[in-house]
Amino acid sequence: MRFRAVLLATALTVLPATVVTVLPAAPAAAANILANPGFESGLNGWTCPSDAQAVSAPVHGGTRALRATPQGSDFARCQQVVTVRPGTTYQLSAWVQGDYVFLGATGTGVSASTWGAPGGQWGQLKTSFTTGAGVTSVTIHLNGWYGQGPYLADDVVLDGPGGTTDTQAPTTPGNLTVGGATSSSLSLSWNASTDDVGVARYEVSRGNAAPVAVTGTSHQATGLAAATTYRFKVRACDAAGNCSPYGSEASGTTTAGGGGGGGLPKRVLVGYLHASFANGSGYVRMSDVPDAWDVINLAFGEPTSVTSGDIRFRQCPAAECPNVESEADFIAAIRAKQARGKKVLISIGGQNGQVQLTTPAARDKFVESVGAIIDRYGLDGLDIDFEGHSLHLDPGDTNLANPTTPVVVNLIAALKRLKSRYGARFTLTMAPETFFVQLGYQFYGPGPNGAADSRAASYLPVIHAMRDDLTLLHVQDYNSGPIRGLDDQYHTMGGHDFHVAMTDMLLAGFPIMGDAANRFPPLRQDQVAIGLPASVNAGNGFTTVAEVQKALDCLTKGSNCGTYRPRGVYPDLRGLMAWSINWDRFNGTEFSRSHRAYLDRLG
Repeated sequence: MRFRAVLLATALTVLPATVVTVLPAAPAAAANILANPGFESGLNGWTCPSDAQAVSAPVHGGTRALRATPQGSDFARCQQVVTVRPGTTYQLSAWVQGDYVFLGATGTGVSASTWGAPGGQWGQLKTSFTTGAGVTSVTIHLNGWYGQGPYLADDVVLDGPGGTTDTQAPTTPGNLTVGGATSSSLSLSWNASTDDVGVARYEVSRGNAAPVAVTGTSHQATGLAAATTYRFKVRACDAAGNCSPYGSEASGTTTAGGGGGGGLPKRVLVGYLHASFANGSGYVRMSDVPDAWDVINLAFGEPTSVTSGDIRFRQCPAAECPNVESEADFIAAIRAKQARGKKVLISIGGQNGQVQLTTPAARDKFVESVGAIIDRYGLDGLDIDFEGHSLHLDPGDTNLANPTTPVVVNLIAALKRLKSRYGARFTLTMAPETFFVQLGYQFYGPGPNGAADSRAASYLPVIHAMRDDLTLLHVQDYNSGPIRGLDDQYHTMGGHDFHVAMTDMLLAGFPIMGDAANRFPPLRQDQVAIGLPASVNAGNGFTTVAEVQKALDCLTKGSNCGTYRPRGVYPDLRGLMAWSINWDRFNGTEFSRSHRAYLDRLG
């Protein structure tokens, strides 16, 4: 498991202190330019999650109030775009109930936020902001906090001039040109819309793919197939959602060449970067990631619901991560890392990101939404970090090469589609827990306790189906119970023998539950890395630098082994994975400094 929320209370306490005044319920009596501010017309005028509703009780004023419940990592945000005047100060308030409720406004140069915890009685949140020159719209939002229960809101007031609905789209950008061809990318540029001050974003569409939002007048299209022609078009959109028609299409052709998930050194360090959340390890900007890391996995892309297949990624909110960079700086830093030969991937799942592709529709949405994230940030590929109940095997589904369980079949199909879409350069990695892989030597599918154990080894059909396309498998050798190795002895995490035994199973292969006819074949040595916590804070099973390097000596050289003797010597073992880059920095970068030097000496 990933301990992303180990310090939820700490994460909340870094937010600005706000006094919630608890007063007898009374309707607000200020000027108000919001549409449907009291939710008397249901959710008209607001954009809300699907489970939000206008309830008749309790209310603060009138006959309705908003009620919404955060689900998983979703904050249940309701928002409304409002027309405002440049250079004007606005007062924003709302009456709320709930354990944690947030009120704010965002826009160009505008970022106002406040929060409170009034519990089961109405309290008023207040904040203010001043618009800058040329700012004509802002987005007002209300939301809760994941895992903290539902919240209520009523009588929202935005006091100031404006409020006229914006229906005027920007003008169409022109002179789209495509050039800068490599085997996997093309560079686009275009002329700004003539009313560029009102443009919130440009949208670039490639073929029939969903558009990618861009803040400037250029875009790097990455993840393309070699020697292939692509067509692009661009339009301009304002903050109110009005978009111009697309301009004329332009095309470009990538050069020949490429190489499958290639470009990585012989020995790699893989690290997860807490890009979308904060915990006690602290936020690390992309530009500050040390050069020791070869693969940087952005943690995490998470689903809008367990079975939707709709994956979303957003940078850590400034309220959680005060030093978070802008999206433009984040993307620029990704490009700089890639220019130095690093791979930057989106990691899907994590401890809180349960993903179950139970239907073909969910499979298709997964492919669409993951592709949109890869395109938006120009990433090199995908890391699958499904944990908990995301994968399971139906009773009787024990054929490694021909699984029938929908969540397994649909995941395999989705990964194959993404691989086909991005071609040979697509980097695919997986980070399962030992429960989902090596436990298959003990039992497969429904175990001794019946359906409750049907998750055991459920990654094996996915790994097997994707083995020709898999760049790296780094099983989490931590947060694990004892696992029986090929020596038929149980090994416990935290020492070198555990890592040697778990890695040997992947590189030597093993019969599933003793069935020689249903055997998990060995993986290539260059596909396997060992997954570890970067510090004692990062997870159970921390292993000291000396013990890790003792395991590497045993596996790659056949020396310095303990009681477990591997079935072979694996000189091309790829390297190490760590949870996480943030926890490594918290621990003085001991993991990356020590193991980078060891891997470099190993050659």
